[in-house]
Amino acid sequence: MRMLLKGGRVYDHGQLIPMDIEVTDGIVTGRGQAIVSNNVDKVFDCHGMAVFPGFADVHVHLREPGFSYKETIETGTKACARGGYTVVGAMPNLNPAPDSDEHLKVQEDMIAAQAVISVLPYASITIGQKGEGELTDIKGLAERVMGFSDDGRGVKEETTMKEAMKRCAAADSIIAAHCEDMSLIPAGGAIHDGAFAKEHGIPGIPSESEWAPIARDVELVRETGCRYHVCHVSTKESVDIIRRAKAEGLNVTCETGPHYLLLCQDDLQDLGRFKMNPPLRDREDQAALIEGVLDGTIDMIATDHAPHSAGEKAKGLAKSAMGVVGIETAFPLMYTYFVENGRMSLETLIDRMAYAPRSRFRLDGGIELGDRAEITVFDLNADKVIDPDDFLSKGKATPFEGWKVHAECKLTICGDKVAYQNM
Repeated sequence: MRMLLKGGRVYDHGQLIPMDIEVTDGIVTGRGQAIVSNNVDKVFDCHGMAVFPGFADVHVHLREPGFSYKETIETGTKACARGGYTVVGAMPNLNPAPDSDEHLKVQEDMIAAQAVISVLPYASITIGQKGEGELTDIKGLAERVMGFSDDGRGVKEETTMKEAMKRCAAADSIIAAHCEDMSLIPAGGAIHDGAFAKEHGIPGIPSESEWAPIARDVELVRETGCRYHVCHVSTKESVDIIRRAKAEGLNVTCETGPHYLLLCQDDLQDLGRFKMNPPLRDREDQAALIEGVLDGTIDMIATDHAPHSAGEKAKGLAKSAMGVVGIETAFPLMYTYFVENGRMSLETLIDRMAYAPRSRFRLDGGIELGDRAEITVFDLNADKVIDPDDFLSKGKATPFEGWKVHAECKLTICGDKVAYQNM
């Protein structure tokens, strides 16, 4: 299979340069001007469009096995491809949780049968993904997974996390930590413990429930040398702790999501599509997160794409399920509201969405000669309105419904397959 992308502006070190790209049997075999189209199976006219390395999201919920009414690997990966993503890490809050060879194989088989892009599963840190108790066979599973996470639950006991880190360090794997101390959260905690919660009588989730476990874990990284990654950072204190850890040279990285960069508690409405975990925080937290992305303290932007059924998201802030979708809207939103208005360079955005995730999690693929072809093409002059009814994901709950964006994915190539095309 030989494919040719003609006439696009190809991303190269922060610039968009007119160039053709040739892909042969899933490998980038040509980059240059006026590559001839003889003996080509598919030619894509990319004139007027931008060609980027496929995005990498290290934090996605594909919901299978166990919760196919929320999302399937097929619908989830088709949504990823439409968002420009060519590789994602699938979180382990599944049934069965990927905590053993047998349980992981169930997920692997479903991925092999359904996925239209590359999907790497996380194994759970603890048996049953309970956040406590017996550890999974970290050594035995490490080569088959993206890393280890109990996402959705914080690892409760310090001794458990320390032992997990020691085993991960020995296996040269990574802990992707959901940092949440449930002992600090009141019953029914649903949104940030701030003005909106007080005004509406909704139990609030304090910032300390996130930053305190991060502070604990940083001390454990100092002791164990484990590769440690913090999921969905949302507070200014978390950013400060991670910035200090990096300055010390500790092996720590982190992510945040587009919703934390574009929204804060001032934007809340009493609708389920505004409820996620961690919650939208104060405007000062939002500012600290933006600063963290710009200065590199926050290494990458991950969507935490978390689809639920319509019924689960129709119960307001107090009672709806936690989680919003974002895989189809992340780049259009970030490009429109940060790059176009000069708040962030295109180079920073592509680094945080494509290069930094690959570097940290040792993922291959891209648009350079010899790379496994992972390519996405965007029209950066589109005028679109975010409409959940148009999503390929089963999940429709987005706080960005009705927002205008100026970027639309037209093509995504993953290896030798066209994962998404709208051109």
